[in-house]
Amino acid sequence: METKALGLKDELKSLVRPIFVEIALVMLLGAVDTVMLSKMDSPIEGGSDNAVAAVGLDNQLINLVILIFQFVSMGTAIVCAQYIGAGLRKKLVQVVGIAIMMNTIVGITMSSILFFYAENILNIMGLRPELMGDGLIYLKITGSMTFFQAISLAFSASLRSAGMAKYPMRVTVIVNILNILGNYSLIFGHFGLPALGVKGAAISTVICRGFSMISLAIIHTKKHIHKYPFEWFKPFPWQELKNILKIGVPAAGEQLSYCLSQVAITYFINKLGNTALSTRTYCANCIMFVNLFCISIVQGGGIVVGHLIGKKHSNAAYLMGNFVHRYALIVTLIVSTCLALAGNSILKFFTNNQEIIHLGTIIFFIDIILGIGRVGNIFATGTLRSTGDAVYPVLIGIIFQWSIAVGVSYLLGITFGFGLIGMWIGFTLDENVRGIILRRRWHSKKWEGKGFVK
Repeated sequence: METKALGLKDELKSLVRPIFVEIALVMLLGAVDTVMLSKMDSPIEGGSDNAVAAVGLDNQLINLVILIFQFVSMGTAIVCAQYIGAGLRKKLVQVVGIAIMMNTIVGITMSSILFFYAENILNIMGLRPELMGDGLIYLKITGSMTFFQAISLAFSASLRSAGMAKYPMRVTVIVNILNILGNYSLIFGHFGLPALGVKGAAISTVICRGFSMISLAIIHTKKHIHKYPFEWFKPFPWQELKNILKIGVPAAGEQLSYCLSQVAITYFINKLGNTALSTRTYCANCIMFVNLFCISIVQGGGIVVGHLIGKKHSNAAYLMGNFVHRYALIVTLIVSTCLALAGNSILKFFTNNQEIIHLGTIIFFIDIILGIGRVGNIFATGTLRSTGDAVYPVLIGIIFQWSIAVGVSYLLGITFGFGLIGMWIGFTLDENVRGIILRRRWHSKKWEGKGFVK
């Protein structure tokens, strides 16, 4: 038993490393735009900070759309992991084929909406007139090509579930190098190219996402699923679509609720002024790299738990889940403390605005406490989904994200006048309350028997 446990932990670590690098570099793709735009020369006072604020709001909207794409990918990864554990090859191929088809259709639809209705969306968000020019350019270009990301997510989820996380990681490494070069060339005007500023950052990001989609499609075909026999989809495998949606719809519902609540909060922050919005953007980009430690550990753990559920090893899945939580909590607390201690110096790299630096440093220290709840939240939500128990997390998410994250944040930040710090305290309360409730669900073992392999 001890040897088996050791083998599972080794399997977890072999998955976590490439997932960590891949997620870090995907996050870096957006963060690179923020960093490089903050260094852009502007004839207008505060011009670079304004560009960062506009792009930050755009990226939040694009992340919301990407979460819509992920509802299929999340379901695909979990169902595939269970089928791989059970050795059901035909069902695996059917699930992946359906996932690619669905993400293509949804991706093209959402890309069209972002392109044709970009200005209307930004007006609804209350983007200030002085930020509208940059915000509109960036959203139209990057938004119109988000279907690249939709299709990439389907291939990446399939490869990860099969233990091939190293391939998406390698693609992402190349994409980030290309994005840095593209930004350097198109934002600042090097190598004979024009200095396009925000437009250049958007063009570079789109080209890189297109390259990522094509690369993952080629790798997936060569290394994992070579073909999709037509007869395996005739009649159409509605049960496999149902299985994907059984996980994907609740998972997307929880993520969509969270992202919409953050959009609502961003609307409130926008009312506090450009300084608060810029601070939120800088802090969010830094904290996102703290989160990726937890996310990568939980995603790797989710694949191992899914394999164990497919093999009908519920007790081993429970023990592995507990190890994943401890592992993620320890690592996240260490990293978030380091960020708080180095926060002042890090923020000085982005901006010279002393108000942003002071406010952001305080937020980093509050986020240490927030991180305790966030780890429990991400862990319990991810592992419960891996077992097939996907509905409970979305119900808890919707209730508390809107009552505490939005309600209490508005009360403290706007009504009582504590500004961005008051809002971050509201976020902290939300994450910790949800984390406690969802961890109790995991320890209750009510998820047993909810798997797809009967």
